[in-house]
Amino acid sequence: MARGDSQQPEVLVDLIISLDGYAAADDWPGLWGLGGPEYFAWLEQLPENDYSILMGATTYRLMSGFAGSDEAGFAEMTARPKIVFSSTLEEPLTWANSSLIQGDAVEAVRAMKEDGNDSMATIGSLSVCRSLLAAGLVDRIRLVVFPVITGSSGRERIYDGYPDVSLKLVDSKTLDGRLQLLEYVPTVLSEPPGSDQPMVSPVEPA
Repeated sequence: MARGDSQQPEVLVDLIISLDGYAAADDWPGLWGLGGPEYFAWLEQLPENDYSILMGATTYRLMSGFAGSDEAGFAEMTARPKIVFSSTLEEPLTWANSSLIQGDAVEAVRAMKEDGNDSMATIGSLSVCRSLLAAGLVDRIRLVVFPVITGSSGRERIYDGYPDVSLKLVDSKTLDGRLQLLEYVPTVLSEPPGSDQPMVSPVEPA
C-alpha cells in the first residue's frame, strides 16, 4: 500500500541512471560494473517488493527471457504481479503472474489507483514512466545514480520528453561508498517557477 496515512495505492517510478542521465550504455557491463553488496542487500530489503510491477513490451521481452535463470531477484520478480502495457504482445503471456493491458497505460493506471488496493512500481519502460509522470500519476521517483558519464556510449536518455517537474527530496543515502540513492516526491509544472515574475537584466559593469 501507499506510504503515509492515505489508503490510496501509490505509483513509484524506480530508475537506475548514469550521472549524465542514461539508462544503459553500449559495451558496458550490467549496472555499469558497479553493483555492490550494500546495493544488492538494499534491493532485497525494499518495502516495495510486494508492489505490482508495471512495464512495457520491450522490458517484458527482455526480463521474461531471464525468468528461468538463477540470477538474484528473478524468482522474486516472477512471483510478483506484473502488468504489461502493449499493443503488440498477445495473451497468454508466458511469464508467470503477468497480465496484459492493450489499452492506454495512463487510463489503466489511473483506474487502478482510484479503484484498486495494490501499489505499483515501474521497472525500466521509460515511455511508460514518462507518460505516467506527465499525467500526474507518479507519487514518488526513486533514483540510484551510478558515478559514470557515458557521453559516447550511453543510450536511452531517461529525461528526454519529460515535462518540467519540481522535486521534493524525501530520502537519500550512499550505497557501497559510490552509489547515490535519491528519492523525491514530484510535482509536474505547467510553467517554470517564477515565470510570472519580470526578468531582471544583469547590471553592466561601469
